[in-house]
Amino acid sequence: MSDKIDPEGIDYHYVQLANIIERRIREGTYAPGTRLPGEMTMAHDFGAGTITVRRALSILRDKGLVVTVHARGTFVVRELPTEEAPAE
Repeated sequence: MSDKIDPEGIDYHYVQLANIIERRIREGTYAPGTRLPGEMTMAHDFGAGTITVRRALSILRDKGLVVTVHARGTFVVRELPTEEAPAE
């Protein structure tokens, strides 16, 4: 599976991005307790808009994978929940 958003993909871009970030979290690229790159950095790295990044992070918050601390950033939770099916 690619770490790039597929513009021709059947899923919305923010869903694709949420799946990419979730995979990176579960594989350890983004380790528990670490701060994720900022929204602007992720938007640039993935060729996406900041709204797409925010919506992807919202999915990950809802799944219990990340927490956002105002003025500090978004962090991977220290204890990951059980793996579920990819976001839809």
